[in-house]
Amino acid sequence: MTKEVRVRYAPSPTGHLHIGNARTALFNYLFAKNQGGKFIIRIEDTDKKRNIAGGEESQLKYLKWLGIDWDESIDVGGEYGPYRQSERNDIYKKYYEELLDKGLAYKCYCTEEELEKEREEQMARGETPQYSGKHANLTKEEQNELESQGLQASIRFRVPANKEYRFNDMVKGDISFESEGMGDFVIVKKDGTPTYNFAVAVDDHLMGISHVLRGEDHISNTPKQLMIYEAFGWDIPVFGHMTLIVNENRKKLSKRDESIIQFIEQYEELGYLPEALFNFISLLGWSPGGEEEVFTKDQLIEIFDANRLSKSPAVFDTHKLAWMNNQYIKQLDLEKLIPLCLPHLIKAGKVSENMSDEEQERTHQLIALYQEQLNFGAEIVDLTELFFKEEISYGEEAKDVLAGEQVPEVLSAFVSEINQSDEFSADTVKTMIKAVQKATGQKGKNLFMPIRVAITGQTHGPDLPKSIAVLGKSTVLARLQNVIS
Repeated sequence: MTKEVRVRYAPSPTGHLHIGNARTALFNYLFAKNQGGKFIIRIEDTDKKRNIAGGEESQLKYLKWLGIDWDESIDVGGEYGPYRQSERNDIYKKYYEELLDKGLAYKCYCTEEELEKEREEQMARGETPQYSGKHANLTKEEQNELESQGLQASIRFRVPANKEYRFNDMVKGDISFESEGMGDFVIVKKDGTPTYNFAVAVDDHLMGISHVLRGEDHISNTPKQLMIYEAFGWDIPVFGHMTLIVNENRKKLSKRDESIIQFIEQYEELGYLPEALFNFISLLGWSPGGEEEVFTKDQLIEIFDANRLSKSPAVFDTHKLAWMNNQYIKQLDLEKLIPLCLPHLIKAGKVSENMSDEEQERTHQLIALYQEQLNFGAEIVDLTELFFKEEISYGEEAKDVLAGEQVPEVLSAFVSEINQSDEFSADTVKTMIKAVQKATGQKGKNLFMPIRVAITGQTHGPDLPKSIAVLGKSTVLARLQNVIS
């Protein structure tokens, strides 16, 4: 019988959900669901100095917002808990004491100052810095003597000499490390807190993790974890290390890189759709094959194949994300589009929070007008700027259009049609423009362009009759009269 697929995403509550971490969670989720397995979230919160208030809640909230759910974690429980590392200290203690008893680990009383001096001396000799093993073979009496001086011990794992550690990576293929040059590493800090590599190996084994999918920055951690597995005689999971995400200049995505929005909550605030972001992130370092790029979550689960994880860095293409989000926005019902855009118009002071029925109707029409063009909700503010201006300015392109010899006749005829009509809807505006065509003999660009430019100041834009109707009769007449005069 094939072993059940069990994968985990293990965030530290040290910050908000970053795009790179979201991708790790997403690929683990897709892999588990595709294989009929389990997706577990474990909180790695042992580095208390770096943990931030609300970090844990933020991680889970935005994973849920993206559309990722899980089978086991701190909020849903499960038979392999606790799912917070800070609640598993008794478990770790049992295992590091076993290593001490077997002589596979030992207590080290070196101070930070001693270790730093050792590192500096090694570097001065041109050597790779590593722990010298100074306390690797202390007698019990020597340990007692050091403790009587008030020194606290960390616990170091005894790295086997002259040994090769090899594993077949799902993404990278065969990878090997030599134990020489690694140095005995700390598995428990002086304050009794287990270090990352020790806790992760213990947790992954006890939680039955079958596959470890993570970023390639963890490759160097893998041999240390393999040593822990070997020391206890445990089965080793399958490892897969995903390539880096890079910006459009092929530079590693840095949190200081302001050309790319990097936290999931920022995308929610800007009015991106979670389904679009889920789709976009799934293509960062994985390819479904073929030309199609827009997929539902269920489709991605069905077609996800870990063998198609890319060996090359994933380029974060901001234009592609905008395009993809636009594809999803165009499919939205208006009642779902409005809450994506309205908060931004209110925040910008363009519309009031407590709108009259008339203002509400106009605002809804305005949002609908730009649905085809909209890349994300916040963009509505810039797109609709001309609808909130008292006066509009005309650029060189607009002035060229308005310099046409037929323009005064076309605009005057349009003013006449407006003044004769009691109604002012998109349909009546369309009828008025047809009447202007008949009266002036002008058609095509000679007819539509002067009207659009005079009223909006733009040579391109959404549906003209609908735009004119949303602007309102008095505003349209004022702008036309301004140009004619």
